[in-house]
Amino acid sequence: MTSVHEDPPVLPTQQDEVAAAGSEIIGGPTGRYAALGTGPLTPVRVIVLVALGMFALGMAQKVPCYDWAWFRGATSQYTHACYSDIPHLYAGRGFADSLLPYFDRLPGDMEYLEYPVLTGLFMEAASWLTPSSGSIVYREQVYWMVNAGMLMVCAAVIAVCVTRTHRRRPWDALLVALAPAFALTATINWDLLAVSLTAAAMLMWSRSRPLAFGILLGLATAAKLYPALLLGPLFVLCWRAGKWRELAAGALGATGAWLAVNLPVMYFAPEGWKKFYTFSQERPVDFGSLWLIISQRTGNPLEDANTYATLLTLVLCAGIGALALTAPRRPRFAQLAYLVVAVFILTNKVYSPQYVLWLIPLAALARPRWRDFLIWQACEVMYFLGIWMYLAYTESGDKHQGLPTEGYQLAIAVHLLGTLYLCAVVVRDVLLPERDVVRKDGSDDPSGGVLDGAPDVFVLGEAARPHGQVAHLEAHPRVEWGTALRE
Repeated sequence: MTSVHEDPPVLPTQQDEVAAAGSEIIGGPTGRYAALGTGPLTPVRVIVLVALGMFALGMAQKVPCYDWAWFRGATSQYTHACYSDIPHLYAGRGFADSLLPYFDRLPGDMEYLEYPVLTGLFMEAASWLTPSSGSIVYREQVYWMVNAGMLMVCAAVIAVCVTRTHRRRPWDALLVALAPAFALTATINWDLLAVSLTAAAMLMWSRSRPLAFGILLGLATAAKLYPALLLGPLFVLCWRAGKWRELAAGALGATGAWLAVNLPVMYFAPEGWKKFYTFSQERPVDFGSLWLIISQRTGNPLEDANTYATLLTLVLCAGIGALALTAPRRPRFAQLAYLVVAVFILTNKVYSPQYVLWLIPLAALARPRWRDFLIWQACEVMYFLGIWMYLAYTESGDKHQGLPTEGYQLAIAVHLLGTLYLCAVVVRDVLLPERDVVRKDGSDDPSGGVLDGAPDVFVLGEAARPHGQVAHLEAHPRVEWGTALRE
C-alpha cells in the first residue's frame, strides 16, 4: 500500500497562474518529469536559502538607520522607513547599564520591562553578547546586529517548519520566504521568536504529537500573548472530531511550559512580571488600529476601547467557532488559526507593523494562492510605508514633511481591508471546500495531525445530516483511505 504522504509534492507553478508567471524569471514552470528533491537543493534547503536571502535584504534596508539615522534625530529613521525598537531599547530598558529585566527598576515612567518573560530573556541574552565598552552608539549597533543574527535563526526555523507542515505542498513556504512584509519588519522588534515557536508547534501538531505541540505553544505564549489563541480553534475542531485526549495533552503541555518560564519571575519579581499585562491593559488607543481612526475622526479618546475590543473579539471568535461546527466539512486547522489571529489583530487597540509576522506563516498554510497572498502583502507594505511617513509628519513640526493624519487613516484602512480580504477568501474556502486549493487533490487537513481524515462526531445544522458525511467521503476518497490506514 502507498500512503498519502508518499505521493509526489504539489507544484504551485503547475496549479497557480501567478506562480507560473513569476517562475518565468528562473526559466518557467517545473516540467512534469523533473526530478525534484533528489539532489542537494531539496525544497527545505531552497526555501531556507531564499528566506535568509530576503532577511539579509531586509537588514540591508536598515543600513541608513544603522549608519546614522537611529542616532541623529527622529525624523530621518522614519523618512528612510528603517526604524527599529531594538537599538533604542538597549539603552532605554537598561540593558546598556546591565540592569536585570523584571528585577531591577528602570529609570523613568516605564518602571520595568514591558515584554513577556521569554522575550525578555532573549533580549537579555543578546545583551550578554554585546560589548560593555565603547560608545553607546557602537554598542547599540552591535546589539541590533546580534539580535538580527538571532532573529535570522528564527526566520530559518519558520521556513523549515512551514515547509514541512504540509508534506505534499512544501513549495507553499515560498510565500513566507518571499513575503516583502516579512523582510521589511523582521528586525523591528522581537516577534520572530514567538512566530518561530508557533510554527514549530504547528509542525508538531501536524505530526500528531500533541504534547510537543503544547510545550512549544506554551513557550511561544511566554514570548508573545497571541499564540495562546490557537487553542481556541483546536478546541472546536477536536470537539467536532471527538479528539479530547489529544486536546487535553496539548493544553496541559502549553500550560506547563508557560508556567515553567513564568513562575520563577512571577514569584521572585511579581511587580516586574506583571508589567507586560498592566501595560497592555492600560495602553491607550494607538497606531494602526480601527479604534484610532474612530478616535481621530470623532475626537473621542475612546477610554473604553478595551471593553469594545474585547467584546468585538469575543463575538467574532464565537462566529469562527460556529463556522467550524456548521461548515459542510470540518475546516482545516491552519484556516481557523489564521482567522482567529487575524480577528485579534483587526480588533486590537494597536497594530505595530511587525504584527504582520504573526499572520504570514498562517496565511501561507491557510490560503496558499499567490494572487490573494500578494494582494494582502501589497496592503501591508503600503501600511508599513504609511506609518513611517505619518511619524515623520508628526516629528517634523511646522515643516509637515510626510503623511498627514487623513493619509495615515487611509493607510490603516488599506491594512484592515487587505486582512479582511484574506479572511473572506479563507471563510469562502471553509464554506465551499471544493475551492480550497489544499484539498483539491483529495487531502483533508495536512496540518491537522490527529484531525486529518478523522470522522466527525459532533456537528451542527446541515453538516449534521448523515448523507452529508457520506457525500464528503465519496467526493474525497483520499480522506477515507487515510482514515482506514490509521484505523
